[in-house]
Amino acid sequence: MKILDRYIVGKFLATFFLTIALILMIAVVFDISEKLENFVSKGASLREILLQHYANFLVYYGNLFSSMIVFIATIFFTSRMTARSEIVAILTGGVSFNRLLWPYFMASTLIMTLSMLLGHFVIPKTNVQRLAFEWKYILNKNVDRFQNIHKQILPEHIIFLESYNSERQSGLYFSYEHFEGRELKARMQADFIRYDSIQKRWRLDNAVIRTLDGERETLRTYKKLDTALALQPEDLSTLVYRAEMMTTPELLRFIELEKQRGSETVDYFELERYKRTAWPISTYILVLIALSLSSRKTRGGLGLNIALGLGLCVSYIFFMQISTTFATKGDFPPLIAVWIPNFCFALLALYLYVRAPK
Repeated sequence: MKILDRYIVGKFLATFFLTIALILMIAVVFDISEKLENFVSKGASLREILLQHYANFLVYYGNLFSSMIVFIATIFFTSRMTARSEIVAILTGGVSFNRLLWPYFMASTLIMTLSMLLGHFVIPKTNVQRLAFEWKYILNKNVDRFQNIHKQILPEHIIFLESYNSERQSGLYFSYEHFEGRELKARMQADFIRYDSIQKRWRLDNAVIRTLDGERETLRTYKKLDTALALQPEDLSTLVYRAEMMTTPELLRFIELEKQRGSETVDYFELERYKRTAWPISTYILVLIALSLSSRKTRGGLGLNIALGLGLCVSYIFFMQISTTFATKGDFPPLIAVWIPNFCFALLALYLYVRAPK
């Protein structure tokens, strides 16, 4: 690595880590002010707050916004280099603009690789503790009750529950239907259902099993019935943030299972899957935009470049939010929804690159 490369990579990484530290410190202060009442009223210990919540909070949000922070850091230190005529000196010294990109992309690759590893494998594990803490001390416990659950647990096997309490792992007015094609073959109903975590079986009260074989019908009733079903308690309380607690291999297996069950929440899990790659890759696009903008001297100087950078960051996040909303509320494919902001901003990056001083 040449002296110029070491100089730029050093500035890049130093500015990035300083910026991310400052932003996360501010985020922690705001988070404490918002949740302090919950911590005190619900008896959270200092150890739990620091180790379970904020240690994992810093990792999660640091990685989530790493590409945005890389962008701001690149704008900041490159604008300072431009203001001191360092960029002009580098270009007039015979270094091409393409060659100038190399140290930026080397540092970006380091950060992108770290972000990818964290997002796919590490953060899902740390999220288990963070989300468990939030569930216990922050979230409204009413979210543990679910109404009118209707889902396919196996091909041609459909269940219905009028209500389900995930904390007690029990539900009211359960129905299990087995079809062959469009023909109903069997139906099981119960007034009350509870999961026995020791026996790994479901216990049904006042169960009725109706079996159909052509024109022949068999009816059996049970006061109590213990049975094994292709159903786990967490399947009945599927929350979107469960995706955040799965590593990517686990998430891929879960998505395939949910597709077989005909789950309506598959798009949420698909979005989480694609975001783990799309967000880190956006680092390259945003760094190219930042370098192309800040390598040109302007009258506004550093302040104007930072203002433009913040504006583009907000636009990117807004664009991402709109596209993911279309995916979850409409028929927009999750893959396109996640990657279309990167594609549009890549076109912007190419335009600014062409116009950048060479």
